[in-house]
Amino acid sequence: MAVFYVIAIAAGAYFLGGLNGAIITARLVYRDDIRAHGSGNAGLTNFHRTYGKRGMPLVLLIDVIKTALPVIVGGMLLESALTYGTVTDRIMIGRTLGGLFAMIGHAYPCLYKFKGGKGVLSGGTMALFVDIRIFLILLLIFAVTILLTRYVSLGSILVGIGFPVSYFVLDINMWATLLAVCAGVFVVYRHWENIQRLYKGEERKFSLSRKKEGGGS
Repeated sequence: MAVFYVIAIAAGAYFLGGLNGAIITARLVYRDDIRAHGSGNAGLTNFHRTYGKRGMPLVLLIDVIKTALPVIVGGMLLESALTYGTVTDRIMIGRTLGGLFAMIGHAYPCLYKFKGGKGVLSGGTMALFVDIRIFLILLLIFAVTILLTRYVSLGSILVGIGFPVSYFVLDINMWATLLAVCAGVFVVYRHWENIQRLYKGEERKFSLSRKKEGGGS
């Protein structure tokens, strides 16, 4: 029975995660495809660089809700379905599982030919609803990195690394921590091209102004 719940959470989270806020908003507001512009990435950073601030609240709303739901429901389902560990352990496993597969769905949505975003916003939402302490740690890492370097991609990469480290520091259940490691590795993997550009000194820095061309995050 527990295996059924795990599969159901993973599948449901994947399909919900595939509802890409940037793609949906670009079509509704601009009658356009965000993936045809800039880096081709269907994420918040490329959306801002392409269209500016208009439409960003809707992108955020969609991407937050689609991740929050599987995180919350995943925790609720495994709390009752598993017999392993404490109640807190089971909730953390369910929440992290739901968040991980929402990230995967966001990055590789079957509804959009498996071409989506990089999962950073989904990961941030996941952290917020998994444990507020983890979210605050990652927010601090991201904010300090942006302030010092203005590289969104570098901030995202460090957040990916910091996510499982936060689980370890807070002594969260082993299975939940292993799922967090998978999420962190996934974020870093999705930024591989950014890592190469950072190494070459070719990565674009964040700007509040609207820019249509380039290959950022």
